[in-house]
Order: sequence, then C-alpha cells, then structure tokens
Amino acid sequence: MKTWTAWGLDVSVAVTEPGLAAAAEQLVRAEMSAVDHACSRFRTDSELARLQPALAGGTQVSPLLVLLVGSALEAARWTGGAVDPTLGRDMEDLGYDRDISQLRLGPGGVPDLERTPRRPRAGWQQVHLDGQTLRVPPELRLDLGATAKAVAADRAANSIAAELGCGALVSLGGDIATAGDGPDGGWQVLVQDLPGDPWQQVTLLAGRAMATSSTQKRRWHRGRQVVHHILDPSFGTPAEPVWRSVTVSATSCLQANAFSTAGIVRGFAALDWFGSLGVAARLVDRRGRVATTGTWPRPGADGNRDGGSSASVTAAGSHG
Repeated sequence: MKTWTAWGLDVSVAVTEPGLAAAAEQLVRAEMSAVDHACSRFRTDSELARLQPALAGGTQVSPLLVLLVGSALEAARWTGGAVDPTLGRDMEDLGYDRDISQLRLGPGGVPDLERTPRRPRAGWQQVHLDGQTLRVPPELRLDLGATAKAVAADRAANSIAAELGCGALVSLGGDIATAGDGPDGGWQVLVQDLPGDPWQQVTLLAGRAMATSSTQKRRWHRGRQVVHHILDPSFGTPAEPVWRSVTVSATSCLQANAFSTAGIVRGFAALDWFGSLGVAARLVDRRGRVATTGTWPRPGADGNRDGGSSASVTAAGSHG
C-alpha cells in the first residue's frame, strides 16, 4: 500500500500485485492532478477559475470538466438537490476560500448560524450543460469539490485496473473506489471516522465503492463560531450535525459520495429515505449510536473503542 497527503486529505492506494504499487501511485497522482487543474476553487489557474467570467454567457469547456460538472448535476438529481454544486459563494462567505489545511480546526464545537432559507429555486437546476458548452448564472459559483473527489477515485481505480492489469483500491480521504479483481475474501475496510468513534470492519467486494461524510472534520472558525463544510442548500449554511458521520456503499464512489453527503444534509429523515431507496448505509449520531439501512451489515465490532485489523484501510471521511 502507498499512502500520502494531498488536497488536505489522506490518500492511499492498494493493489493485488505489490510490485505494481509505485506505478499505481503515479496513476492516482496523475488523475488527482488533472482533476485539480480542471476544477479547483483554490487555484487561479484551474480551468473553472479561468473560465468563470465567461460562464454566464456560456463557454466551451474541456471533456474532463464536462464530466465533472455532469457528475455533480447527476448527484444533485439523485439526491433531490440535497447535494448542490452551486454553493461556492456560500463556502466563500463562510471563510472556506483556501485549502482546508489553512483552516483546519479540531473536532469540537457546534455550528450555530442563522438558518433562514434564501434560495427560492435550486441553484443546480440553473446550470446548463449542452455538449461542451457550460452556462452558469453570474450569481452562482460552482463548487465541485466533493463529487470531483469521488470521480477522481473512480477514475483512478479504473485506470490502475486497465493499465496495470491488477485489482486496485483507491481511497481519497475516505472516498473509496475499487476496480479489477479483489484479493481473496474481498477488500477489508475499517469504517471509523475519528479515534474513539464506534468502528466496524466490513468487506468491500471488488467493483464496489464506499464513501464517508463527516461533520467532525473540515471544521474552522468563523468569528466565534465553529462551522463545517457540508452545507444545506436550502440555507447556504452548515447542515445540522445530527450525524457524526454517514457511510454509504454503492456501485460507484460518485454514487456513494452523493448519498453519504445527502444523509448528513437530511438529518434524521435520511433513515426513512435511505430505507425507501435501499441505500446501504451506516449512520453514527451525536451520542455515538449506530443505525444501518439497506444491506449494510449489522454492527459486530461497533462499540469497541480500540483495535482494528492492521490489514484494514481506514475509511475516515471528510467531504461534502
């Protein structure tokens, strides 16, 4: 396994052929670099930043940016707008206008912002993507961070399997994608957000994906308040931290990411919503109690406060 830090995240890649680990790392780094150059909010030379002045009138964008915007809009449709890629200005208003490593605040504190609905119409429905032409109203600013990270994980895992011919697991800050044949018994994943939280080791079958969204990470000070990065599109402010974390297993990391983020936004209502859709999820509330939906395996190791297999990949999540 290879591990490093990028985008303020813990990144890791594991392959079924240990001798190919270094080559796999380079493929992951290349994919992350391409996505970063396409849509980062934190670099003035990203394609999205450079084209921002032209988006109101519509402008041609690269195939990769088409994919990233299209994926974000798909996530919005899946979640009924609970995941909205047009919250860039809201993020900036909250002070999230630079890399999270420059804003990092440890766990603790509860966001306490005025929550007055201020969007009569969902922002994502105002974004138009026609072929390679992207049009975004001037009052909106795209923030593709969460879904772009998931797309990068999916693409990196698929690239490793296709180019190196081995099974791969790629984890970008808890967004996990797999491709190719898995190891005997499947990929063993330790699901735990922060040390001391309930944990559970699960088996992730080859071709499956997993994502964890957390209200305990990516926190920073806004004046005297502590805020987190998962926003409720209805208010443009951090979602109520009903859940410490929500983990979802799905057929793609993009899908898992969309529903784990939406689970945070929907709060307690996520349980019935996930149940009606058959979403396999594990939700940990403020008191550390665990609830599961769909086909998620019932807790076995939950409640244990230490331990965990040394062969496991920690699914510590921190995204939108």
